[in-house]
Amino acid sequence: MLRALRPLLAVLLFAGCGPDVASESAPDLVSAPASLEDSDRHGGANPREGSVRLSTGVTLRYVEQGRQDGPVVVFLHGYTDSHHTWDLDLPRFPRDFHLYALDQRGHGDSSRPACCYTQQAFAKDVVAFLDAKRVSRAVLVGHSMGSFIAQQVALDFPSRVKGLVLVGSAPTVAGNEVALGLKEVADTLTDPVDPAFIHEFQASTFYAPVPESYLNTLVSESSKLPARVWQDALDGLIAEDHSARLGRIRVPTLIIGGDHDGFFSVEEQRALARAIHGSRYLLYPETGHAPHAERPQRFVDDVHHFLDRL
Repeated sequence: MLRALRPLLAVLLFAGCGPDVASESAPDLVSAPASLEDSDRHGGANPREGSVRLSTGVTLRYVEQGRQDGPVVVFLHGYTDSHHTWDLDLPRFPRDFHLYALDQRGHGDSSRPACCYTQQAFAKDVVAFLDAKRVSRAVLVGHSMGSFIAQQVALDFPSRVKGLVLVGSAPTVAGNEVALGLKEVADTLTDPVDPAFIHEFQASTFYAPVPESYLNTLVSESSKLPARVWQDALDGLIAEDHSARLGRIRVPTLIIGGDHDGFFSVEEQRALARAIHGSRYLLYPETGHAPHAERPQRFVDDVHHFLDRL
């Protein structure tokens, strides 16, 4: 199967002339907590795991940390990931905030319904989660797929969103050449999905080194997804284009991208910043598609500063 994947992986890894993406001594990562369980020593409260049945019919797994009465921030992971995508970040946040990191439908340890995996379906889950937790408004932090879901929530349910942090994002996935190339391969996937492909896919998202243990966790989490979720979630991203409505987003928005993002070019990132009036755009140097993982301390500092100003 890998032979058939090489043309795609060549595209996904075009930024791969950077350092080895797996390293236990990566810059900015040396002092990173080994896991969420170490978070109390690094400022954040000990995480609590839970699951909740939503009005949309799905059961979502999540982790929660921080003050119960603190400002609510909901973290939305990317395509085929889980709440573990934030493992290098959540332990660094102060306990002042009430943080939730979700496993979205079909992902991680959440339920995997036969239907549906559209951006609208994911967005409705987010609002249903807020309802279940009796949260009126929250800041949404979304990476890649999660960033498009966050945009969708802000467009369809503006009264529920206090602010947005969009990471590794763009105005749309529709027409994106890398996504279309990935779809060609995803459509051929069968169960169980090839672990070598999953590793190459996850590694392709990084330019700067990340801890090997972190990369292995992401691979393990993506391995939980059946082929149909790989296919359906990607189809939903490609099929839906709400870029023409982005000007309607009026909440404070922080956009964080990498200058070596192999999925969304710097020009696409800047187009997103132009489309959302008043947004702030930060471009991280020597960074790929996952600034939150490649530059976790800077990411947390920037997000913390943004949250403090809301």
